[in-house]
Amino acid sequence: MYKVFINDKPLFLTSTLEKERDFQYFLLDTVDLQKLIAQYLADQLTNAYLYHPDEDLLLKLFKEKITINKAGGGLVENEKDEVLFIFRNGKWDLPKGGIEKNETIEETAMREVEEETGCGNLKIKQPLEKTFHVFKRNGEYRLKITHWFLMKSSYNGDLKGQIEEGIEKVVWVDKKDIPVLLKNSYKNIELLFNDSIYCKTALEKERSCLKTRQLLFCFLEYICSC
Repeated sequence: MYKVFINDKPLFLTSTLEKERDFQYFLLDTVDLQKLIAQYLADQLTNAYLYHPDEDLLLKLFKEKITINKAGGGLVENEKDEVLFIFRNGKWDLPKGGIEKNETIEETAMREVEEETGCGNLKIKQPLEKTFHVFKRNGEYRLKITHWFLMKSSYNGDLKGQIEEGIEKVVWVDKKDIPVLLKNSYKNIELLFNDSIYCKTALEKERSCLKTRQLLFCFLEYICSC
């Protein structure tokens, strides 16, 4: 299943049919996607599922029905294990932007992070999930697919938001404070933190720290008993 966000409301792509649910199904093969998106934005439709029986074809068929814009972005950690956030259009967000000619998506992501925040010394650690959201350009609804990357930065200089992109603030955020920021963010950013490999990596790190503390405690108990 995939989630495509339309004005922060999810449109689901699914290969399974379930009974007695409060939503509407549409066949992905035959749906008028531009019309459906307009209905979503006008609040004439909520909780819609686009159905196709083949899970492997869901995204491919959806992309054939809409113009695609490709973007890259970064979830950046510094050496203090803080995460880089930007504040734009009244919401907390992560730096990202569209791909340019002859760029790889990794190059796009690093360039956009540096341009939007002033944060340099970037190194990609691993790819994260892709996110999908619909926007309108030149009277046409389009799909933006953002490729996210977990990055590390040793940069400790001043951060500067890209004014022409409407970025008002750029800040490093302690991980314990991220849930508060996500209350005033976008659903696809929340999804990135909750569902991505980043969440699993953070959990594994915490488990490792816990195991180390337990071993240290056992060692101290042993020393005290001698």
